[in-house]
Amino acid sequence: MIPVSVILITKNEEENIQRCLNSVSWADEIVVVDTGSSDRTVEIALRYTDKVYVTDWQGFVKTKEYAIAKARNQWIFWIDADEEVTVELRNSILNLTDDQLQANRAFAMNRRTYFMGRWIKHCGWSPEIVVRLFYKNWARFSRDSVHERLIVEGKIGHLSGDLLHYTDQNFKHYFKKFHHYTELAAQDLFVKGVTVRWWAVTLRALAAFFKIYFLKRGFLDGIQGFQIATLTSFYIFVKYFKLWELQRTHGSAHFRPGLRQSKTKECAGS
Repeated sequence: MIPVSVILITKNEEENIQRCLNSVSWADEIVVVDTGSSDRTVEIALRYTDKVYVTDWQGFVKTKEYAIAKARNQWIFWIDADEEVTVELRNSILNLTDDQLQANRAFAMNRRTYFMGRWIKHCGWSPEIVVRLFYKNWARFSRDSVHERLIVEGKIGHLSGDLLHYTDQNFKHYFKKFHHYTELAAQDLFVKGVTVRWWAVTLRALAAFFKIYFLKRGFLDGIQGFQIATLTSFYIFVKYFKLWELQRTHGSAHFRPGLRQSKTKECAGS
């Protein structure tokens, strides 16, 4: 059986963490890094592992790197508190052969998302392929402040079974994250010196809605599909509004001709 260290970053996740940790109880080691919970998150985590570390928030990437440094195994499984490993996915991890482990530096899997009371089957979210199991000497995180991704040096295999994602179930929770993520995304664009015309922002936002709702058939996901398309479009507007505010406050160039956009994923849920 492959020795796997599960890493998990938490803050005020008492409603999710037990389901998450139950689903990875098979792992050789669980490392939880808490960034200042005021609820029962740490108490619940300590029922599953003694490797619970409380530290200041250092950003998504640095906090994950801190967790990896605390893990004793070379194979790392990264999971978020609002996710759950299915039995099929667990078995496909535990049954990996030596040949598979030698041939691949990381493994991807399908992620299914439950958004506002509905499993999303369209909108470009299904199937969503995510890389979560990796050999730590051969993978690193991108430096994006939000929606960071793994960069793997080598071949990536694919596991059977799903990773379940129970994202926003109400708008209070959604907009709390929305504010934080748009702030980080705007800061990334500001550092990169991105400038754009307002008409270009508008076209990008409208194109995102059209792609999600029509091309990716979000209309088949009912009101939730419409919400995802609309919120993604709104996310783009707000991100650039905040970029404009940063440029105005810090004396950088205002919006002007030319669009240079990072490849950070723009989406309604996370």
